[in-house]
Amino acid sequence: MSIRVRIPTPLRSLTGGQADVTGDGASVVACIEQLESAYPGIGRRIFDDSGEVRRFVNLFVNGEDIRFLQGLETALKPGDELSIVPAMAGGARRA
Repeated sequence: MSIRVRIPTPLRSLTGGQADVTGDGASVVACIEQLESAYPGIGRRIFDDSGEVRRFVNLFVNGEDIRFLQGLETALKPGDELSIVPAMAGGARRA
């Protein structure tokens, strides 16, 4: 099964600088677990100690936020795209 995984800039040091990698797995969690074996350290940057997606990480399957699908159990099929997107926060108010 071939899933295109979009890697954000802060995680590219773990993928040898690659912005896109290929993943496998029937679900989002299975795909990320496979990525962890191929790119050690990526899993702990996505998951917290309880195995949940970190608060400031968003995951999208084909542009849809997994929080509005089946979460980490969202099914994947060949040709799907999984995007890992760090949340943006902060900034200053304009005067």
